[in-house]
Amino acid sequence: MDESLPNQQNVNELRQEYTQKKREMSSLRQQLRELFQQKEATFGELRKVRETIKARAGQITKIKSERDSITGEVKKLKEQRDQLNSQVQEKSSVKKEVDEKKKTLQEKMQGTESPGRLKHQIEALERKIETEVMPFTKEQQLTKTIKEMKKRYKELSALGDVWKEVNTVTADFSHTRREAQEAHHSIQEKAQQSQQRHEQLVVMVEEIKKLREQQKPLEEKGREQKEKIEEMKKKLDELTARVDELGKIFHDEDTRSYTEKAREKTEEVKEKLKKGKKLSTEDILAFQALKD
Repeated sequence: MDESLPNQQNVNELRQEYTQKKREMSSLRQQLRELFQQKEATFGELRKVRETIKARAGQITKIKSERDSITGEVKKLKEQRDQLNSQVQEKSSVKKEVDEKKKTLQEKMQGTESPGRLKHQIEALERKIETEVMPFTKEQQLTKTIKEMKKRYKELSALGDVWKEVNTVTADFSHTRREAQEAHHSIQEKAQQSQQRHEQLVVMVEEIKKLREQQKPLEEKGREQKEKIEEMKKKLDELTARVDELGKIFHDEDTRSYTEKAREKTEEVKEKLKKGKKLSTEDILAFQALKD
């Protein structure tokens, strides 16, 4: 008998080990499947978090650009408003001077007739002198009256010029002040838009911060699951190798057992032949197995 082959007691122990190892392999494969599914779920969740962070980062870049653009507009509008306010102050001083001039002339000419009526009266008196025959003394008196009326007309016309100047200055002042007010209003609107963008940025930055807090444990969990899977694969490879080794031993043992049984049966056949006993079909097959 080949002493390198295991005896019956060792064979039984190895069969128990073989059965146990196969159970362990089956259990380990199931654990691997479950752990792989868990790892896929972890990385799926991690992928969503990363995609959300990327999307938020893109939105932040866009909003920052919008905010910076608006801030640039606000700066230009402030410069424009400051220039307009300076002009308003200058025009306000001019308007004040013109208003004082108007007030002085109004006080001086208070109670006088309108320039248009006075001009009509002057023209009527001049026609009268030209078309009517009158004493020289009366003509002199009318001429003196016309002269005084023309003087008043000139003064009234000066008041009209001042009035036009006042209207022009007032309109110019109002237009410039309105432009300054509109610029200020635009600044307020743009500043509000910029503030809204800033508040959106604060919210998104905080959201990214929370997402990164979620990302870190997910990455750690995924690494641990991958490491565990590798360890389990290594263990499964070791189990598989041992099961294959045991399977080979059992195959050799089964072959050896069959040969020994055939040899024993052959001895029986030889004994029967010596004694002249009839051989059965099983006896004949055993005898042939030995010959082979």
